[in-house]
Parts: sequence; structure tokens; C-alpha cells
Amino acid sequence: MDILIFIISMSALIYGADFIIQQSEKIALHYNISHFVIGATLVAVGTSLPEMAVSMSASLKGSGDIAVANVIGSTIFNISLVLGCVFLIAKKISPNRDLFAKDSAWSLFPILIFILMAIDGKLNAIDGVLFLFLMAGYLLFLIGSNQIDEVDEELAKEKFQWTKTLVLLIVGFLFVVVGADFAIESASNIARNFGISEWVIGLFLVAFGTSLPELTISIKSALKNNADLAIGNIIGSNVANFTVVLGLSSILNDLNVNLRENIFDISAAVIVSVMLVFITANKLYNKSAGIALLVILGLVIQNSLA
Repeated sequence: MDILIFIISMSALIYGADFIIQQSEKIALHYNISHFVIGATLVAVGTSLPEMAVSMSASLKGSGDIAVANVIGSTIFNISLVLGCVFLIAKKISPNRDLFAKDSAWSLFPILIFILMAIDGKLNAIDGVLFLFLMAGYLLFLIGSNQIDEVDEELAKEKFQWTKTLVLLIVGFLFVVVGADFAIESASNIARNFGISEWVIGLFLVAFGTSLPELTISIKSALKNNADLAIGNIIGSNVANFTVVLGLSSILNDLNVNLRENIFDISAAVIVSVMLVFITANKLYNKSAGIALLVILGLVIQNSLA
């Protein structure tokens, strides 16, 4: 039964991703907004809903370590797994936007600020408010750096209807979020049946599961030669995870952070973020970069299982 639920939930993720991508492109076209900005805002916040639900729930239950670990783990998965798979699967990636000059720094700012905040061992309500201010700064930056991509002629011919677009967008997000939730639960049950420990299930399946929306949407976007939306989704999602997810979670309840105990995972998150900067600086949008990112993921898995 769990295998059937897993297959259905993955199908929901795929169909939901199609709805989100198509309707997001229509909004971008109608309002002259670039695919990257749509990916880094609307799509990124939508695909961060699973992280938000998990972390805020954990915060309310007093499990701050789960809330923080979920964001750190999702950052690692979003860059190493999601971006790695995008580079391996896509035939050609040639973003219209200069990602290094305009956006790469935003893959580093949130995690560096997080480390500075966590030196005292916790994130409190003041830290949460500052994180939300950082998100506001990111949105202002995106608005100021908006540039129009090439127009999709087929979409341009379609009449824009806000009601239809909004309904399909909501349906897409519901499919993605609910599909991710059921995928996590069914995969956890399958893992337990194979005797995998609860700790390993929590560490990998929660972080991996909450990254499924980003993985699905980014791969689908890359296959449709929409690299700007795919990479914008990853960078925007990581910013949203730290600023909105951790921000709101720490406002609800203080979150304890032990930098020393979690040094490997936090370092891995920093390293993949730095690698993203190098990839954009040298325009290494190829399979070799994808393999390098997946190697980091392999090292994180090896360290966790050791």
C-alpha cells in the first residue's frame, strides 16, 4: 500500500509542478516579469511551504533542532541534489541572466548571517524579525534587477485570465505540497519495513522530502529549457528557507543551535553555496558541475551514516 501511495504522490508532484510552471510563465508574460524573478519569488515561496510547515510545527513543539536541521538539510539538497540533477539531465543550460553578477551572493548571505546569529547558541524573536527584513531586502533587489526574457510566442497568443490562472496555480501548489507530504510518510514507512533507523529516516527523508517540490519543478523547467526559472527557484527557495522559514519559526519560539555538534552539516551547506557562486562565475552549467555537486551530497550521506 505504501508503494502505491508513494507512486501516486510522486505523480501529484509532477502534475502540480506542470501547473505551477505554466501558470507562472503566464503571469511573467502578462506583467513583463522575468522567469528568474518569478522562480525566485512566487515559485520559490510556494515550494518552500513543506519546509515552512515542518519547521514551524517543530518550533511550536519545542523541537528547535529539527526546525534548524530541516533548513540546513534542505539547503544542501536543493543545491547538491536538485541543481546537480538539473545539470545532469538538461540538454543545454544557458541562462539569459548574469547569475554571478546579480544573484550568486544571495546563495551565501542568508547562511553566513545565520552562522553569525547562531554563535550565541540560539535564534530568538529579534533574529527572526531581522531574517524577515533580509527577505524584504531580497525582494527589493529582485524588483530592481528585473529583466525581460525571450517571449514564448504560444503563451503570448493565449488570453490571460487571472481567475483561471490563480485557481490552477493554487491547485498546482496543493498537488506539490500534499504530494510531498504523502511521499515523505510513505517513504518513511517503506524505510522502516527495511529496518532503517528512525534517526536516519528523520535526517534524510524530512530534508529530502521537503526538497521534492524544488527538485520536481527545477528538473521540469530545465527539460523545457527554462533554466532561469529552475535556478531562480533554487536560489530563491534557499533564501526563503532561512529568512521566512527560520524567521517565523524563531519568532514563534527560541530555536537552540549547536554549531559545534553540527559543524559538518553546516559546513557542507556553506561549501555547496560557495560552489554555486563558482559555478555561476565560470558558467559551469554542465554535467561535470552536476557530478561535483552530487559528490558533496555523497559525503554528507556517508558522514551521517558513519
